[in-house]
Amino acid sequence: MASSSGQNGIQLLLAAEQEAQHIVNAARTAKQARLKQAKEEAEKEIAEFRAQMEAEFQRKVAESSGDSGANVKRLEQETEAKIHHLNTEASRISHDVVQMLLRHVTTVKN
Repeated sequence: MASSSGQNGIQLLLAAEQEAQHIVNAARTAKQARLKQAKEEAEKEIAEFRAQMEAEFQRKVAESSGDSGANVKRLEQETEAKIHHLNTEASRISHDVVQMLLRHVTTVKN
C-alpha cells in the first residue's frame, strides 16, 4: 500500500508539473501576442504621425512656394531702387571725385 501511495504521489507531481508547464506556455503565448499587438499599434501610430508631419510639411512648402513669386518681385523692386540710388549718388559726386583725383595726380611733392 505504501508503494501505491508513493506511486500516486509521483503521478500527482508529474501531473502538477505538466499543468504548470501548460500554464507557463499559455502565459508565454499571451505575452508574445500582447507584444505583437503593441508593436502593430505602435507602427500604426508612427505611420499616422509620419503622414501628419508629411502633410504639414507639404502645406508649408506650398505656402512658401506660393509666396516666392511675391518675394522675388519684392526683391527685384528693392534691387532696382538700390541701383537707382547708387547711380544718382555716383552722378552727384562724380565731378568732385574727378577733381580730387586730378588734384592729387597733378600735385608734385618735393
